[in-house]
Amino acid sequence: MAFELHHLSAQEQWDWIHRGTVTPLELAEHYLDRIARIDGSIGAFVTVTGERARDRARGLPDDVPRTRMLWGLPTADKDLYDRRGVPTRSGSRATSAEPARVDHPLVQALDDLGTVSLGKVATPEFGLNSTTEPLLASPTRNPWDTDRSPGGSSGGSAAAVAAGLLPAAVGSDGGGSVRIPAAACGLVGLKPSRGRVPAMPGRGGLGGLVVAGPITRTVADAGMILDGLVAPTGAAARQPFALVTPDPDGATGSGEAARFLAAAIRGEGRFRIGVLEGSPWDDAVDIRVDPSARAAVDAAVRAAVAVGHAVEDVRMPRVEYARWFRTAWQASAARIPEIPAVDLDKVEPLTGWLIERGRALTGLDVLDAMAGLDAFSTALIDRFSPFDIVLTPTLALPPRPLGWYSDDPERNFADQCRYSPWTSMCNVAGLPALTLPVGTVDTAVPETDPSSVGLPMGVHCIGRPGAEATLLAFGAQLERRMHWARRHPPAWEA
Repeated sequence: MAFELHHLSAQEQWDWIHRGTVTPLELAEHYLDRIARIDGSIGAFVTVTGERARDRARGLPDDVPRTRMLWGLPTADKDLYDRRGVPTRSGSRATSAEPARVDHPLVQALDDLGTVSLGKVATPEFGLNSTTEPLLASPTRNPWDTDRSPGGSSGGSAAAVAAGLLPAAVGSDGGGSVRIPAAACGLVGLKPSRGRVPAMPGRGGLGGLVVAGPITRTVADAGMILDGLVAPTGAAARQPFALVTPDPDGATGSGEAARFLAAAIRGEGRFRIGVLEGSPWDDAVDIRVDPSARAAVDAAVRAAVAVGHAVEDVRMPRVEYARWFRTAWQASAARIPEIPAVDLDKVEPLTGWLIERGRALTGLDVLDAMAGLDAFSTALIDRFSPFDIVLTPTLALPPRPLGWYSDDPERNFADQCRYSPWTSMCNVAGLPALTLPVGTVDTAVPETDPSSVGLPMGVHCIGRPGAEATLLAFGAQLERRMHWARRHPPAWEA
């Protein structure tokens, strides 16, 4: 197997740029060539901005700032977030194809860090689904099996990283939208604590659900990307709701000491780990956990015990959740009609259903939901408080076939809950959560669907508020034992 640049981790690529072994332009050209050759069968990108990327890469100074850990690295923008001069379609036929006039704060923050955007990557309509099959374009396909979905809503981001079209990506997560596609594509996905990332602190929408986080091949890359995202750059540095990130010496800094990368590299610590029984959706949806999902947790537990961690069971608190989250999700769609030039006659059935339900809610309905979710958050954090990390499967089922989700909006929403019943509660409680690609569906697992054999399966690691460093250290320990960075989908060597 001949060496190619995409075989390097994002951290290694940055180091090569810093040492002058490769230039940002050479990296951009490498990935643009791969996109041109491979993405026709994947559909990760909705827009490729090759000339803009080349101009950007040429214009970066040769002196790589030590504090800018993403300098020169190729990235892509999730097609929910504006980049000036490029259309933002939000995965919808109902939106305008006019170029955006200003940059979204997340886009601006990545530019301030010196990244090179290669274009826009796919998302389901308005990011409201956990599969990336928008009617605007062809579905995005999972590089491990192109008849299956990469998940959503950051499905284009995860498919691009898994196929070697990007070294890493930054997605957004309001109910699992980083962790679901990362798990489905055999990647590491990190949802930071609410407030951790200044450019998207999780305070801009109802319930504080949506935050930005990395999708990577290795735990160290996730730590490096998070260090970049928390760095005080540009307008995002003035975000008043951002958490302060302490540096390794205990002083108050903001990530320039590469605290999260250091935690991922050192991989130190012995932790008390809980294994969760049940999910917050058990009373509302028929949750059936596939044996391969349980096997992924079992594999992580075996590795944790071998490292020396204490492991015990923990149960879900018995506090109402499903009704309140459903209300919040519907209410979040109620503002879609306010998007400039949106054509509501062209929205997809799920979006239309969410808008209709959201607009029918009263102010008291929404206040009751917020109070209910606050009560759930308090109970969840209290129940998890004895543990450094709580484990669940990331997904209850192997990556879903394209077309699996129901066309009926009500059942579609239930399908999403059945597929990923543990992710949204972390957004509600503001907790950090990390998915790790600990294994694949194995023929040795009872009741295995033969068509799922070899597909990725992940374990979901939930941390205490603000404890991303603990999650990254634990992830590094498992990565050293389980060697998942060596596994790649067929598109990798194309």
